[in-house]
Amino acid sequence: MLVLFLIILFFCGCSSFVCPRTCRCFSNTIRFHHRSGFTKMKPVSEIAQSVTLKTIETLAFNNLLNLSEISIQNTRSLMHIDRGAFNNLPKLCYLSISNTGVTIFPDITSINSLESEFILHIYDNLYLQEIPPNTFTGMTREYITMNLYNNGIREIHEHAFNGTKIDKLVLKNNRNLRVIHMDAFKGATGPGVLDVSATALTKLPSQGLESVLVLLAQSAYALKSLPPLQGLWSLREAHLTYNSHCCALLSWNTHRDFPINPAWNNGSTSCDDPSARVQHVIGGSADSTLLVDMPFFPEFDVFVEDDGFGDVNFHYPELDFCQTRPTLVCTPEADAFNPCEDIAGFGFLRVAIWFINILAIAGNLTVLLVFFTSRNKLTVPRFLMCQLAFADLCIGVYLLMIATVDVRTRGRYSQHAIEWQTGPGCSTAGFLSVFGGELSVYTLSTITLERWHTITNALQVERQLVLKQAAAIMAAGWLVCLGMGMLPLVGVSSYTKVSMCLPMDIETPLAQAFIIIILLFNVGAFIVVCVCYVLIYLAVKNPEFPGRGADTRIAKRMAVLIFTDFLCMAPISFFAISAAFKVPLITVTNSKILLVLFFPINSCANPFLYAIFTKAFRKDTYQLMSVMGCCKNKASVYRMKAYCSENAIKSNFGANKKGSQTGARLSALPRQNCQLKEEGELT
Repeated sequence: MLVLFLIILFFCGCSSFVCPRTCRCFSNTIRFHHRSGFTKMKPVSEIAQSVTLKTIETLAFNNLLNLSEISIQNTRSLMHIDRGAFNNLPKLCYLSISNTGVTIFPDITSINSLESEFILHIYDNLYLQEIPPNTFTGMTREYITMNLYNNGIREIHEHAFNGTKIDKLVLKNNRNLRVIHMDAFKGATGPGVLDVSATALTKLPSQGLESVLVLLAQSAYALKSLPPLQGLWSLREAHLTYNSHCCALLSWNTHRDFPINPAWNNGSTSCDDPSARVQHVIGGSADSTLLVDMPFFPEFDVFVEDDGFGDVNFHYPELDFCQTRPTLVCTPEADAFNPCEDIAGFGFLRVAIWFINILAIAGNLTVLLVFFTSRNKLTVPRFLMCQLAFADLCIGVYLLMIATVDVRTRGRYSQHAIEWQTGPGCSTAGFLSVFGGELSVYTLSTITLERWHTITNALQVERQLVLKQAAAIMAAGWLVCLGMGMLPLVGVSSYTKVSMCLPMDIETPLAQAFIIIILLFNVGAFIVVCVCYVLIYLAVKNPEFPGRGADTRIAKRMAVLIFTDFLCMAPISFFAISAAFKVPLITVTNSKILLVLFFPINSCANPFLYAIFTKAFRKDTYQLMSVMGCCKNKASVYRMKAYCSENAIKSNFGANKKGSQTGARLSALPRQNCQLKEEGELT
């Protein structure tokens, strides 16, 4: 038998190596010129450790009928492998090109191997940037294992694998690979195993994956969505990056239809358990290698040997159906933060979230519109109410974004989960939820402090809070709340942990501290409100302060409103604090009930309780409508009342202007009572 043995070791270039008679070896080129003198050499060719080899010329490996293996490795100076360098090698079953400097994919279209199991290793070629069309056509007509990993490949063009039968295709660790053209597998059979782990792919081709049995896409963080699941019909095992993709695959596998007529099970090999043909990937790491025990697409039929029938083929391709539903194995599995469910989780929550967000947006926009267009003087209470309305409006917009995505992805959220949770939409929604929620808490605390300060200093007008001071206080609150909302955007916790886009990531100590600080901020605000209302109650009951009917009425109203707000937040704070210390008392699924019915309910109720249902708001509304030609009579009545009240204040102040200091202090009471009355109407 004719054999070929060619070992060329370029440690110091050709100056330290004597070429065989059948080839010419220059300082940077390999050129074979003898076509019949390799009869006494082994069928292996190896080129290794060269620092000067730059080119392998055309027909370098030509008509070597017994050559079975070629290995070109660690030749970083090799820049060119000319077209037709590998020609007519019918017994070649192994070709390896690794750690070279080639920039163009080697031409292997004229190998014409007849071996049944061809293995192609092209790896660690960092300057190899693309796989052009028809790259593998003519290499072999049999099934092939392609290991094309650790290269610099950026793109795989259309028809790249045309004319091939692919058992296994490994593209892992091509970290710059971003595009596999939709028609890359057009004209090809297979692959049975596809490994795209640790690549930059954003999507897989929607065509050509019908034969994939095993899919590996671990550490492929840019792959945020799967191709149409109908195109993965043969899939039996998947090791992916995101657990939501496994939710989508398992749900699809459960609901897709399979023929179950026992008469159709006629010995077809397609019904075999793929685990019998592929060794299971232990751990499923990106560096694991699937060992193929036999080709994924055998072309032999199943024969039944029986004494009575002999060798009879009972396989009918036209009845090639499976009797039982095949099992799909997928990792990673769903976890506590990402259960396999829609965003809303429950049907009644889907209705409630729309009801609440519409009321929140409409109510708070109405409050802002009326207050900004009102001709009345902007007082401190009005200013704080505007701040509260804006904060609650942010919560309403957050709910609207969540509800919209829930409707768009209903029943198939798992297919879009990562695209939503890691996208700008979820980050924006999460920022609005934290910023709006904390600003609302801060504003409610400020309103309570302002009420306490006003009531306890009713006879000292000069000590009351003015608009400039209130603006400074709210500016500080804005800075604090903006900081809280932006920290998850810069890596402290994350909005991508759950579908509701809330900062529930407590994996790092810094993230855990951030969540605890937010919760303590809310608890501290609640304590401030409680203390202020105890002090207000004691001040109102003090007999030394006469005429406090208006103060009492205002205090009671504010107490009911603000305590209602914080009581709604109490369940969330309780369960959130336990979860922050990694002792969760409620699942994410059940927590959605709290997040929808308790967390945003204040944003829906506040504009009505604080503004829309008050007399002052109705007065401003009538005045605004009178400008547009409506309700002029009602507006005139309110203007007359305001005019009379102002005249009464001026007359009382003038009568006591020259009195004693005590009289001067008492003269402030009519003005203060009027102000308190107006503020009471606001609340």
